Order: sequence, then structure tokens, then C-alpha cells
Amino acid sequence: MEKVIVITGTRKGIGKELSEYYLNKNNIVIGCSRGESSIQHQNYSHYELDVSDEKEVVKMIRDVRKKFKRIDILLNNAGIASMNHIMITPYKTMQDIMATNVFGSFLFMREASKVMAKNKYGRIVNFATVATPLRLEGEAIYAASKAAIVNLTEVTARELADFNITVNAVGPTPVQTDLIKNVPKEKMDALLKRQAIQRFGEFRDVVNTVDFFIDDKSDFVTGQIIYLGGVHY
Repeated sequence: MEKVIVITGTRKGIGKELSEYYLNKNNIVIGCSRGESSIQHQNYSHYELDVSDEKEVVKMIRDVRKKFKRIDILLNNAGIASMNHIMITPYKTMQDIMATNVFGSFLFMREASKVMAKNKYGRIVNFATVATPLRLEGEAIYAASKAAIVNLTEVTARELADFNITVNAVGPTPVQTDLIKNVPKEKMDALLKRQAIQRFGEFRDVVNTVDFFIDDKSDFVTGQIIYLGGVHY
């Protein structure tokens, strides 16, 4: 049976690829981003919003519930990053990263889980990062925001278990998207050397993990964080 899937941050990068992947598998995908989407598909709906805008997120999820009666899967992909030494990191940068990565994920989890709970079914996948376990210099704020996502994932997995909702997270290695386009090559090379499998991540690596988490047979898997590339604490 087709799934109703909400994906955040679908204008480009991994979010766009996830949307197209699940649309090609005959699912209904509802995406969102700050700008217009280039995805053209009869089963795709798009909302232009800021994921940290509570009123807009509530409005979107209510609209999705009204149209489709359910939300089966939430993929909390939207995220931003910035590389700065802590001594030169603007306060505004901290606010923006936390707003998108933490508050945005929280809002979508809160609202989508209400819809999922009524149907006693749901799969939530959040996005962590290897920057957290690797303690990457220059990414203190980004890593901290994703550390919050890890704890949010682990705690809400317990809170939502009684509703047959699983909550897990995937922690990609660097994938060649706009998120890392300004990272110096020497820094990226040094990062890849800290992985057991020393290469850039690819979309197939991410979607393979997401597919595992959202599978109906994965109903006993919750509160788990999978870091890709052989990265661990």
C-alpha cells in the first residue's frame, strides 16, 4: 500500500533525492522548503515555509491530515550548517542553526506524531551527523544542534512507543551537496581519513538506512542512531 510521507527540506540535495525516490515507488510525498520546488509529479505536494515557524508547520500538517487522513512517515531532513571557530561565530549563526535543525525537527515531530498516534502507526527518521561523534573543529554549533537531535530521537522513541511510532536517526558522512561546498579540500580529506570506509557518502547509503528504519518489519527498531562510514564514539 502506498505511504503518505512528509519530507522536510526538499528543494535540493538529499531531500529532493529522497522525494523523487519515494515518488518513484508510488508513494505520496509532501515536501517543504523555503523556496519553490522543481519536483513535478502528480503525487507530490509542496509547501513553502520556514520549518521553525510554528504557525506555518501546524498549518501544513493540519492541511496534510485533512487531505490524506494520515501521515505514515516523517523524514526530518531539513538542516543548515556553518563552519566557524567558536571565537568568531556570530550569535545569529547560532540562532539560525538551532532554529532550523532543532526547533524545526521538533515541530514536525510534535505535529506529525499527533496524526500518527490516531492511526497507531508511524515512522520518524531524523538526520544526525558524523560531526557530532567526531567532535569536528569548526563545527561546534552544527555538531551541538545534531547532538540535540540525537537526544530528541532517543527520548521521543520512548514517549511514542505506545502509539506504534518508531523514532530513529541516520548520521551521514559528508555527501557532496551544497551543505559542504565551502569546506576546504584539506579539511575534507582529513575528515574522510577518520572514517573506517574512506569515501564520500552517497545518496544510496542514506536511503538504504532510511529504507531499513521505515520498513514495516522494523517495528522493533527504535531510538537508534546509525552513523555511516564506520564512524562511532
